[in-house]
Parts: sequence; C-alpha cells; structure tokens
Amino acid sequence: MSPRVFILCLLLALSYEGLAGKRVNTPYEDPKAVFDYYFDDPRHINSALFWVRSYMNPLMEAPYNLAPEFMDIVVVIHGTEIVTVAKANQKKYAEAVGRMGYYASLGVKFRVCGLAAADYGYRAEDFQDFIEVVPSAITELGHWQQKGYALLTPAILDKKFSIEEIR
Repeated sequence: MSPRVFILCLLLALSYEGLAGKRVNTPYEDPKAVFDYYFDDPRHINSALFWVRSYMNPLMEAPYNLAPEFMDIVVVIHGTEIVTVAKANQKKYAEAVGRMGYYASLGVKFRVCGLAAADYGYRAEDFQDFIEVVPSAITELGHWQQKGYALLTPAILDKKFSIEEIR
C-alpha cells in the first residue's frame, strides 16, 4: 500500500471515531406477514413464537401504537410442531399452546396443513379451537404471498453460548 493511500485510510478512520449509531423509526404501514413453521423438533415452536412477538410488539409500542387488529398475521404449521396443537398433547406443550392461544386472541391466524395432519393421523377436530386446517401448507404460503404478505421463516438454532460468554 502506498503511503498516500495509507494516510487517506487513516484520516477516514479517524473521522469516524466519535460517531455513534442512531435510532430510526421506519415508517411501517399495513403490516402483514405469513410465518412458515416447519421444524425438525416440535419444541422449536417455543422459539419460533418469539418471532411473532418480535414482529408484533414493536408495532404496538410508540411511535407506531398499532392495535393488533390492524396487523394481519398468519402462521402456517406443517412440520413436526404439528403435534403441539393437537388436543391430546396439550399438557406436554402447555406453554406453546398458551402462547398461541394468546396470539390467536389478538387476531393471529394459525393454520395447519391438511396433508401433514393426515400424515400424523389427525383430523380437524383433533386440534385446538384456534387452529384452522387448510388443504396444503405450500398452497397456503403461496396464497398469502400473492396477497402481499411478507414470508417470514424462523431460523431456529440451538443456543451454545450465553450472551455474557460472547459479549
């Protein structure tokens, strides 16, 4: 590297030294999202539900102050997590069922793939009362995307380190 380029880089780096990040309020409008839940472990639904919370909570707080009824949110369930919404498993997955029931009371729609339900031996009446069974998860996801809904697919990873360990 030439001395001139080095000095220029040094001056640019020094000019950024006292700058700090700033908070911005993106003008979110007409929030609508479809969440694609397809997990290899039914317990991952607990982590995936934090994605719904992370979508809704900032919109309900200042400066947006949107009521939940002004958000359109659909969760499409078609992986192993389908067992969490079966009435027979309510006790085993009580935390997830309670959280989904709460979100459903705020207007979040929970849809289960009819093809996956049949694979697991479930019928519509085997599910919690906030569940709607649709013909196919893939068709359902395509439908909502064609209606302008953002597709959000939670990436659920196993946490290996605490925040303190990596900070």
